[in-house]
Amino acid sequence: MKYVLVTGGVVSGLGKGVTASSIGLLLQACGLRVTSIKIDPYLNTDAGTMSPFEHGEVFVLDDGGEVDLDLGNYERFLDSTLTRDNNLTTGKIYQSVIDKERKGDYLGRTVQVVPHITDAIQEWIERVANVPVDGKEGPPDVCVIELGGTIGDIESMPFIEALGQFSYKVGPGNFCLVHVSLVPVLSVVGEQKTKPTQHSVRELRSLGLTPNILACRSTKALEENVKTKLSQFCHVPEENIVTLYDVPNIWHVPLLLRDQKAHGAILKELNLLGKAVEADVTEWTERTKIYDSLQDPVRIAMVGKYTGLTDSYLSVLKALLHASVACHKKLVVEWVAASDLEEITAHETPDVHKAAWDLLKGADGILVPGGFGDRGVQGKILATKYARENQVPFLGICLGMQLAVVEFARSILGYKDANSTEFEPETSSPCVIFMPEGSTTHMGGTMRLGSRRTHFQVPDCKSAKLYGNAKYVDERHRHRYEVNPDMISEIENAGLSFVGKDGTGRRMEIVELQNHPYFVGVQFHPEFKSRPGKPSALFLGLIAAASGCLEAVLQASGKMNKVLINGMANGTAMGKFYQNGNVYSNGNGLHH
Repeated sequence: MKYVLVTGGVVSGLGKGVTASSIGLLLQACGLRVTSIKIDPYLNTDAGTMSPFEHGEVFVLDDGGEVDLDLGNYERFLDSTLTRDNNLTTGKIYQSVIDKERKGDYLGRTVQVVPHITDAIQEWIERVANVPVDGKEGPPDVCVIELGGTIGDIESMPFIEALGQFSYKVGPGNFCLVHVSLVPVLSVVGEQKTKPTQHSVRELRSLGLTPNILACRSTKALEENVKTKLSQFCHVPEENIVTLYDVPNIWHVPLLLRDQKAHGAILKELNLLGKAVEADVTEWTERTKIYDSLQDPVRIAMVGKYTGLTDSYLSVLKALLHASVACHKKLVVEWVAASDLEEITAHETPDVHKAAWDLLKGADGILVPGGFGDRGVQGKILATKYARENQVPFLGICLGMQLAVVEFARSILGYKDANSTEFEPETSSPCVIFMPEGSTTHMGGTMRLGSRRTHFQVPDCKSAKLYGNAKYVDERHRHRYEVNPDMISEIENAGLSFVGKDGTGRRMEIVELQNHPYFVGVQFHPEFKSRPGKPSALFLGLIAAASGCLEAVLQASGKMNKVLINGMANGTAMGKFYQNGNVYSNGNGLHH
């Protein structure tokens, strides 16, 4: 097993996750099997109880793991399926060591950070690195490890000590350290400054780790004299110093690394030059070119609670992007704070209220994502009502689907007090209720989580057609509340159809409105399984409906489970395969 460790210095937010994902993609393009591990030094056991404002979105895995959003990048770039063990936190390590101590596994010895915590970290990495994540048998060839935080942080010290021991343990030729650092340009002098990186590398070396490759973040490519200076002071060969300068979008990062032969340097450090083949990123390059060339906009209004931090909806944004590229449309996301649509805002700040409604009314499609808490709920209901009454393409996810049911019960069934018991426990018309198996006392890991099966009840519904006429689909969930099964018959009789249900038939999964261009709500989170070359079916449906080409998609995909469509989007010669809920395309021809 070979290991690539990605660390960060100077400041946080340099893009270690994208760099680690891009390295994994390049190694994969060289014919190697790759897995990933993200180390988060915080004390939380997982990301499940953390606010999106604090740490961005919580990414959900097939096994129900609630993990850091960087694992979403790994899955999207590598098209892999990770597990909760691929996200290692201080909380998990300390919990495992304390559990062993309580059971007496340490035979009365004093339990210490060194060696017990550091040994536990190394054992975790070795165990998880050998688990395949690509659906094939046997262990991967390379494990890319990302150490969260910044070198020098107190909380990451046990991990740095463990990784220093680990690099010595696996030996030269099996361990490569890529250090991502900042080379700022001061506006006063316009010169690239190397001192921050020098200090960061010095700190890293003092902690027992020596970088093999420097990945320098800067606004533009490093000048040759700057590379020479970094090489001298950081003891890294010039050919092993690469620039991660600003690019239009993150799909360029693997190509940036490829052009600077970063993969060759890594393969050399890992003694894999004889096993690897020439990196083939043809499909990735073509898709990136298409992304850059898109001109025709499609406007999607994102009506959410956490619009102040776009990372809160990272996977939703990526799923929209994947679908828009497949449809040859330039995605324009209009951020609408749900609370700005409410009447109270009209009284307090009328300009803000008007601007929010103008954005909503100018959109080609409306998306209401998941969320928790009652802030902005009425605004989401108003946006849903607008989409329903004005025939605007709509996709509601998790809470968005639940509120679509609440809005329908209020407006069509006449239940003025219809609500979710999450927001109004004593409502006389509980359209959405707490799930019986949920915990009312513990927050972490107690929701309905992970991959669950949804069975289609109506074969010719839009959702089933988009999923390639599949009888069922497996998607990832994260919720505590569900649509009240006692109200289903009344709601369906009024025209809102529950076209997808779980295996028991009592839990509602997909809802569609009859006689509407595209009004779909789902209890699950389809965004978590969207990939650059395989966009999520329901996001594709939203973008296609907003672009005016949904009928072409539905007609073609409704004929068979695997169907070829030519020249569908925007009159362009574009080939796609629809299969199992994803559209396979390189935007230029076929992806086999």
